Amino acid sequence: MLIIIHSETNQHTIVGNLGRSEYSYYFVLKEYRPVLERLGRVVEVRDPQAEVDVLYRDCQARGEDCVFLSFSPPHRTQAALACPTLPVFAWEFSTIPNEPFAGDPRNDWRTVLRTAGAAITHSSYTVNAVREAMGSDYPIVAVPAPVWDRFAARGAQLGCQPMADNIRLTLKGVLADSRQLDLQPYGPEQLRSGEPLDFQAMASAHELVLSGVIYTSVFNPSDGRKNWEDMISAFCVTFRESEDATLVLKLTHHDAEEAMSDILHHLYKNQTFRCRIVLIYGYLADADYERLVQATSYVVNTSYGEGQCLPLMEFMSCGKPAVAPRTTAMIDYLDADNGFLVETSDELTAWPHDPRRAYRTLRYITNWTSLCKAYRTSYDVAQNNPERYAQMSGHAVASLEAFCSQAIAEQRLGGFFAQLFERPAPCAAQVPSP
Repeated sequence: MLIIIHSETNQHTIVGNLGRSEYSYYFVLKEYRPVLERLGRVVEVRDPQAEVDVLYRDCQARGEDCVFLSFSPPHRTQAALACPTLPVFAWEFSTIPNEPFAGDPRNDWRTVLRTAGAAITHSSYTVNAVREAMGSDYPIVAVPAPVWDRFAARGAQLGCQPMADNIRLTLKGVLADSRQLDLQPYGPEQLRSGEPLDFQAMASAHELVLSGVIYTSVFNPSDGRKNWEDMISAFCVTFRESEDATLVLKLTHHDAEEAMSDILHHLYKNQTFRCRIVLIYGYLADADYERLVQATSYVVNTSYGEGQCLPLMEFMSCGKPAVAPRTTAMIDYLDADNGFLVETSDELTAWPHDPRRAYRTLRYITNWTSLCKAYRTSYDVAQNNPERYAQMSGHAVASLEAFCSQAIAEQRLGGFFAQLFERPAPCAAQVPSP
């Protein structure tokens, strides 16, 4: 079987595309690839229109099955190919786009999904949203990016302690540390003046030393789903008098000034606090990223919804309990035994690529008081209850193994391909339901 794969972002463009629309699909493709290589021959293409059908016709001549996996949302999936084409996509809203807009019929995802005849996504939440629009028998399977194997192995080597003790890491890029930063330039008067902020002075090699109870979040600050404003304000209020509480924000973006300016302004507004806020923009070598994971007590998410949330999955696979809401994709792997759950309420919103901003779906709003409580309770566990922390850590590893291991991905994809190509699947009886 030939499996053709494509993402608009690839190894040649990923650096320039960080933080741009759909950049994360490349990381999902990378995690899928080892599993796909167990199921067939894998070829990655850069130009689907020019390359896919040529490969497909070669397979037809040999009598070999062939499928094209487009790691992209349906409205950006290549249409009108002869080769069977499956979009592989993430989604975090209660409904899928079910009407055309902006002059593009593909914006009605039902049109693309009918043409494809099947699809792959990453959570049971999205499977339910698709089947609500397409019918309960629409062929779609939930296969999260299989990150567990790599990160669980790292976690086993690093160990899992509730508090960090002078763990050092080095980074190239921009480091902003509230302990060393004068926040006055990020006040309203200076920002209104339009004067550029001097990030060049902050960009160099840095050593960061972390101690105490460390909360870490990895996100793109320009992604409107991430709701980092509540994350920061609740942290500053909860730990206003706690010097040993640190929030590390690892920012993923293509532009340092755009990534950090708004966050620094919010730190200015939340003064004064004795807790520590650290912003990291730049490259962390694998060893230093592992030290960041090692130093982390809890991984934090306060988003309005997630298609799967790779950073949350990675840190939890390493044994780091979460502070997060149990909504959207997180329903599949987050519970009260591996995280401190934040309450939410739903509200109307628009699909993110709809220029009309028409209310057609739901997102999930963080309960700020509940977030403060989750911070405080988790801090108390790290400080005073190492037994409970160890239990939560172990449960995080086990939960993510059941959700996003390579074995689970291979079983689900193998069974799904077998159904699509109408051939027996030796392991089909072991395939967990999505």
